[in-house]
Amino acid sequence: MQPEPLAPGTPRVQTVLGPVDPSRLGVVDAHDHLFLDSPALKGQSFGDLEPMVAEVEEARASGIATIVEMTPIGLGRRPDRMRELSWATGVAIVAASGYHRDAHYPEGHWVHAAPVELLADRILTDLRAGMHPTDWLGADVPLDPARAGAIKGGTSYHRISPSEARRLDAIGGAAAATGAAVLVHAEIGTMAHEIVDRLEAAGTSADRIALAHMDRNPDAELHAEVCARGVILEYDTVGRTKYHPDSVVLDLIERMVSAGHGSRLMLGLDLGQRDYLRAYGGGPGLRYLMTAFAPRLRRRLGDAAVDAILIANPARFYALPAGSAG
Repeated sequence: MQPEPLAPGTPRVQTVLGPVDPSRLGVVDAHDHLFLDSPALKGQSFGDLEPMVAEVEEARASGIATIVEMTPIGLGRRPDRMRELSWATGVAIVAASGYHRDAHYPEGHWVHAAPVELLADRILTDLRAGMHPTDWLGADVPLDPARAGAIKGGTSYHRISPSEARRLDAIGGAAAATGAAVLVHAEIGTMAHEIVDRLEAAGTSADRIALAHMDRNPDAELHAEVCARGVILEYDTVGRTKYHPDSVVLDLIERMVSAGHGSRLMLGLDLGQRDYLRAYGGGPGLRYLMTAFAPRLRRRLGDAAVDAILIANPARFYALPAGSAG
């Protein structure tokens, strides 16, 4: 998807190739990974362009038009290859700034000791000027022209560490300054209210916050409470039967839609290990969302409800508001 001129002051989604009208995003995989290298996932990194072209072409053939690439600062993010990948496949890619939970950064990594002001400044640079090609390590080099279009956060299982809290404060301040959407890794679906409280205290509006992996804790009452605060829930464990069968997520979505929260749901795959990618000999692969899960969801809910979850909700959430400073 190629960028286009947009009138000043109109909503836009910032892709790695430039801004696009939110109405052009089509079906959105609202949380995934295209290039990733984390010490928490030994032997599972992937950073080559050629296999990812094949993987994303399968996604495009299945009906996905936009992928939100949620690899944040310090985890093998490759803005140059994201640009090449988008050009090669025609799929729009929204890149992320921000930071993950502690487990993904080795002891001594600069993010653990960095003050909130520095953490926030580097997010703002990613959003406003371009992404740093080596994630702020090594010699000072020119920024990549690809700008981030969203912010990633992360917290640990049933806790927010002091280091994670500083990063959430920086994320919340940067989101408040730019209007950018924030998606937070909630480990096994825990700490939902605490994450929202922290981001709101830093200035982020609840409707700019999404919580990832909440379907790993499929507590519909908790989810309804969080949605009632104006927050988006992003379900992303479909196809991972080591967690639960897809029927668990189908049941959860059906219950949430019946309770009136369909406008607060998004879907992704979060394929953050090479073993999950067909191009590396694994699975379920990027095509799974549309070839396996979405047809089952349509049979339960009908086209209108599913199109809202796959198209309208992420387009609204990831759009930078009109007049934003991003």
